[in-house]
Amino acid sequence: MSDTHANSIAFVRDTELPPAPPPAAETGVIRWMRENLFSSVLNAVLTVLSLLVIFMVLRGMIPWFWNSTWNANSLSECREMGSGACFAVIRERWPQFFFGFYPNTEYWRPVLTFFLLFPAIAPVLFNRVPKQALLFSMLYPFIGYWLIWGGSLGGPVGTLLGVVAAYLVYRVLVQHTAVLALLAGVAVLIIWMLFLNDFVIGQLSNLFGPGLEQIDSRMIGGFLLTMILGIVSISLALPIGILLALGRQSDLLIIKAICIGFIEFIRGVPLITLLFVANVLLSYFLPPDTTFDLVLRVIILITMFASAYLAEVIRGGLAALPRGQYEAADSLGLDYWQAIRLIILPQALKISIPGIVNVFIGVYKDTTLVSIISMYDPLGVVQPILSDADWNGILWELYGFVALFFFISCYSMSQYSRYLENKLRTDHR
Repeated sequence: MSDTHANSIAFVRDTELPPAPPPAAETGVIRWMRENLFSSVLNAVLTVLSLLVIFMVLRGMIPWFWNSTWNANSLSECREMGSGACFAVIRERWPQFFFGFYPNTEYWRPVLTFFLLFPAIAPVLFNRVPKQALLFSMLYPFIGYWLIWGGSLGGPVGTLLGVVAAYLVYRVLVQHTAVLALLAGVAVLIIWMLFLNDFVIGQLSNLFGPGLEQIDSRMIGGFLLTMILGIVSISLALPIGILLALGRQSDLLIIKAICIGFIEFIRGVPLITLLFVANVLLSYFLPPDTTFDLVLRVIILITMFASAYLAEVIRGGLAALPRGQYEAADSLGLDYWQAIRLIILPQALKISIPGIVNVFIGVYKDTTLVSIISMYDPLGVVQPILSDADWNGILWELYGFVALFFFISCYSMSQYSRYLENKLRTDHR
């Protein structure tokens, strides 16, 4: 009886059990694969098919790269030395890919310009950079122009004085009306460029001396030309696109009609047509004996093309804002430009970031179309190489090298846009 009574007494533990390890399927790589690759039957099938495709591609590409040849003087020598890729053509022609026909003794100038680009754009892209660095960002276009094209330092300094004069006029008049101040600033800049710029540059050139060796635009090519066209056009197109988007929503009939007409006309014309206009027809609309650099003409037309598309993207961001945002600006007593600058435009640009970056990437890649008007961008450089008897028949290596450059550039823009979206995200999901 006592034994039965003793066995019926419940055991009470006075210490905690040690935590048991989680199941193997709920931790580490196994859990990640189960959730991301094999979460359902369909996903498992797609995963297996994808791995099969990747395996087949790598099976053909890895030996091609592994057996590549880097030291050869012709395609026939490459084929004798190995059956893989013939990267000797890249090793031999890399200066043309990067600089076009730029004098090899002056390569330091575009290289220096490229490295100066990073501190110049840093204050624009990142908010932790001291705002005083914006002064260098504003001077960089004039420094970059002088380094790449050369000539006397009086050229960029004279143009800079015109920009400063236009800015001072804008600052004086903006206290009264922003629209009048903007128009007056543009008018001063146009008058300076048409009537005063040559005289001022001539006087400053005598003061500064000959400067750097002058380089003709026809000698600029390769990735250098792509970077110039892409970066300058994108930088100019964004503010113009913002103004066009605001003008399209304006209550002023004439401004609205001009903006709509410009946007619809540019969007309805292929970029190739605009490039032909820049190359052939634009000179007919200029005064006689006027020299207008081809690179500058192409930049103007690409900027117009990009700004029209950006205007529509930004207009979509403006239309996506609730009406209450406009009413909130009115309740604070802000005028139109204050409301646009402080409340409306920041939110609209935040919404439009994916579309804006998409236009940027498209325009950057479309700069390769300038090869049609005999400008030696990276694809334009490929054609003379293919015409060379020593390298006739080589394709994958040349186009693959160009594709790699564009992938790195476009992927960098895409990653920055993701960083910007995450930084500006106001929800906490």
